[in-house]
Amino acid sequence: MNVQALRDEILKRAAGAARFIVAIAGPPGAGKSTLSEALAEALVAAGEKAAVLPMDGFHMDNAVLEEKGLLARKGAPETFDFRSLLSTVVAVRANDGEVLVPIFDRSRELAIASARIVAPETRIVLVEGNYLMLDEAPWNRLEGAFDFSIFIDPGLEVIERRLLKRWFDHGYDDETAKTKAFGNDIPNARRVVGNCRPANLVIRDF
Repeated sequence: MNVQALRDEILKRAAGAARFIVAIAGPPGAGKSTLSEALAEALVAAGEKAAVLPMDGFHMDNAVLEEKGLLARKGAPETFDFRSLLSTVVAVRANDGEVLVPIFDRSRELAIASARIVAPETRIVLVEGNYLMLDEAPWNRLEGAFDFSIFIDPGLEVIERRLLKRWFDHGYDDETAKTKAFGNDIPNARRVVGNCRPANLVIRDF
């Protein structure tokens, strides 16, 4: 399904809603950020008020991860501030005023608080992240938080290839790239795919 078809499906489902929240989930390397930004652009081009809320903004800081002994697992479910994510999604759904949300700065490997606005007039909010549909506590508390859910699953073989390329593109040598991919990213991807709540739509060719 292409971006225009997805846009039309969302618009159809969002008809009459003052606030419509879409989850865009899937394993690391699935293309969630790319799809979210393209969808937001397509929705705005169609005259909608739309915004992206990235789950990456809720990464715990490296200092906290080091204290917890989780720095090497950064990106795993337990390295996110789930409570803050949940309260933010609840506030966005309530739509009773401006909501300030964080973003993740990849160049500095840190989250920046209150870096993006979800305004009251923003009708469609695209929440994107690896674990939005994860059927494990506490992530399963997000069940019912979204009006429509999309899960991107191009297959683990494709994911492995993309994740290795991601680390190579960051300038890491072969051994380091494989360690990063197979030591953390790919186990996280397997966990997402193997423990996913049912989504309204599954995309396999993105």
